[in-house]
Amino acid sequence: MSFNMDEPLTPAGRLFVQPEMNTIINCVLGLDRPVVGIDIARSVISNSLIVKHPRFTSLLVKDKKGREHWKHVELELDRHIMYLPDPVSESTDDETAVNEYLADLTVSCPLSTDKPLWEVHILGAHKCVVMRFHHALGDGVSLLSLMLTMCRKVSDGDTMPTLETRASSKSKDRESIGSWLWKVVKMIWFTLIYMFEFIMRSLWLRDKETVVRGGAGVELWPRKLATAKFRLDDMKTVKSAVENATINDVLFGVISLGLSRYLEDHSTKPLKEGLRITGAAMVNLRPSSGLQVTPRSLSFFTFSAFSN
Repeated sequence: MSFNMDEPLTPAGRLFVQPEMNTIINCVLGLDRPVVGIDIARSVISNSLIVKHPRFTSLLVKDKKGREHWKHVELELDRHIMYLPDPVSESTDDETAVNEYLADLTVSCPLSTDKPLWEVHILGAHKCVVMRFHHALGDGVSLLSLMLTMCRKVSDGDTMPTLETRASSKSKDRESIGSWLWKVVKMIWFTLIYMFEFIMRSLWLRDKETVVRGGAGVELWPRKLATAKFRLDDMKTVKSAVENATINDVLFGVISLGLSRYLEDHSTKPLKEGLRITGAAMVNLRPSSGLQVTPRSLSFFTFSAFSN
């Protein structure tokens, strides 16, 4: 089916293109060996589903009423692939050099709206590929699924990887009508409570001034990117020690502890008890059933079915 019909952005997509948000996903892929030349990368991408996906071959445009939508165009692949054969930093450590490059990209290099909102930066000297996607294109789960379609199994170079799906641990017994109705009532009740709490907090509560709070023009401030490594086995051990915990819970605990220590080290005054810092975390609520993007799934309906 043709992709030529313009498609409006989803509500989430419109949120991500607002100047206050303008969210870009920067994904770093490490390689076993340096990338020599741009031809290999061009060949891989040109034979992938990226060049066939409607959102990756569409411009973000506005109509007369200022509403954003996708407009299909002919893809100029060379405008999306940047090859840098030389080191991008004076640092001798590849990880530090790539972090500095990414930190600079977040401030100085927004994605141009005169082409589809994605780029691939090949850092030849650092054996690294940086893929940049505007969040309006999709969420992390959908984009990761699309990227996996460019990969092939080691055992079979012509076959795309498969993702194992975990069987549900919930009981498959049919619930009684009374139990189902009680769940619906609780869902409605807690939804109303959380909505009321969110509105009240937005109107009357405000975070205290801290060293991590920005000011006017914060989006133009210099950035510093640092990486940390955690063993997944260690995180699973912590998860198992806490009842009903998830890996995400453990990760948020690590982030909270790191933020607390940073505030303690950089604040001129002792931290007050009950200090509140408000943040936002994006989560995927859809059940994952393997690769979400396949050659067969690329139809007109992919616009609305692909994330966001």
